[in-house]
Amino acid sequence: MEKLGFLFPGQGSQKVGMGKDLYDNYSLARKVFEEADDILGFSLSRLCFEGPEEKLRVTENAQPAILTASIAAFRAARDFIPGSWGFSGHSLGEFSSLVAAGAISFSDALKLVRRRGQLMAEAVPANKGGMAAIIKLELEKIQAIISGTGVEIANLNSPEQVVISGYQETLEKLKDSFLKEGAKRVVFLNVSTPFHCRLMEPAARGLAQEIEGVPIQNPEFPFWANVTGEKVNDPEEIKSLLVHQVTMPVLWEKAIKNMSKEGFSGFLILGSGKTLRILMRSINPRAKTKEISRSRDLEDLIENQENGSLEGIL
Repeated sequence: MEKLGFLFPGQGSQKVGMGKDLYDNYSLARKVFEEADDILGFSLSRLCFEGPEEKLRVTENAQPAILTASIAAFRAARDFIPGSWGFSGHSLGEFSSLVAAGAISFSDALKLVRRRGQLMAEAVPANKGGMAAIIKLELEKIQAIISGTGVEIANLNSPEQVVISGYQETLEKLKDSFLKEGAKRVVFLNVSTPFHCRLMEPAARGLAQEIEGVPIQNPEFPFWANVTGEKVNDPEEIKSLLVHQVTMPVLWEKAIKNMSKEGFSGFLILGSGKTLRILMRSINPRAKTKEISRSRDLEDLIENQENGSLEGIL
């Protein structure tokens, strides 16, 4: 049986209007948004659909919003998808992937990521921290430039992209150094918090307390973790890695390469944003990808899955 990977985007992928098309056209997607509104006690759906962007971008709002939009897309699509499945998610998307893989309930994950966002926002004063993607510069040169500055490697995303994290002022001062050393571009990310670095240690301690009593099961399908890039099945190890992920780099390139080595040649990206598809082009150019974030995407999938092969839906 052909193997299909499900990938879920992280923070920065949020945009006003995300999920509305699926909400309007698919009852399973609508139920996810309605459940999220009930669980959180406010209209997350309205924030996703109408904004404002400034409020949606706030970490404690963006994290549950992205999770909800991703799970809405997954639940609307899953009955039409053949193959043997595997799961991974980028940063925040790791929670989405664990919900989809049956390891944690949507309700528990939603409350966790809402609290995770609050803890992260509290760890560093508003607008003081940030992240930047360094495009096409060797890792060794990046490490040399940031040495001693307090800036850290946050994501090893692909052979062409490394993300760094730290205080925004320092990131801006380092931009010219990266460009002078040969970076093609330096892109500041659409986030309000410096994720995956030691500045997030208070958030990691808080999350460890929050997650302790949350039931996590063995995933029903293979799952690859951010911190190690390896396949993980043990619930206690998953909990530990979710906590460590707050302060440690996301090894996305390694996770995707490991999935590819196990025969995953096609990937569905569940949720808004094109980042994961762009990263795939340089990690595994032979892999086929398809994004599911709108009703048109799902209609294409339904129309083409009749032959029962990945070739038909990707």
